Amino acid sequence: MPAAGPFGEITRLLGARGDAEARSQLASLVYAELHSRAAHYMRGERLGHTLQPTALVNETFMRLLQGQNIDFHDRAHFFAIASTTMRRVLVDHARARAAAKREGEKAK
Repeated sequence: MPAAGPFGEITRLLGARGDAEARSQLASLVYAELHSRAAHYMRGERLGHTLQPTALVNETFMRLLQGQNIDFHDRAHFFAIASTTMRRVLVDHARARAAAKREGEKAK
């Protein structure tokens, strides 16, 4: 018997994420939670950060669903990996910013 409610629906859609309609439905079900987590992580970043929570969510979602083929076990597993991916996006962004800054210093 399938799990009832949005939590069971998220797990079902994670299994069918190769389907464009399933991805769309999944995005609408998980967006609010991902945005909440992104806002939490962004509060820990420097003022004037160029990424906004929405951009962080979009980059995270793209990496999760279009990148490597991750076998999500359930909703909790998806959100755990999404949280880790958000932190990696922030680290990658900081590294790119620092590299650009170093390049600018070399040009002087």
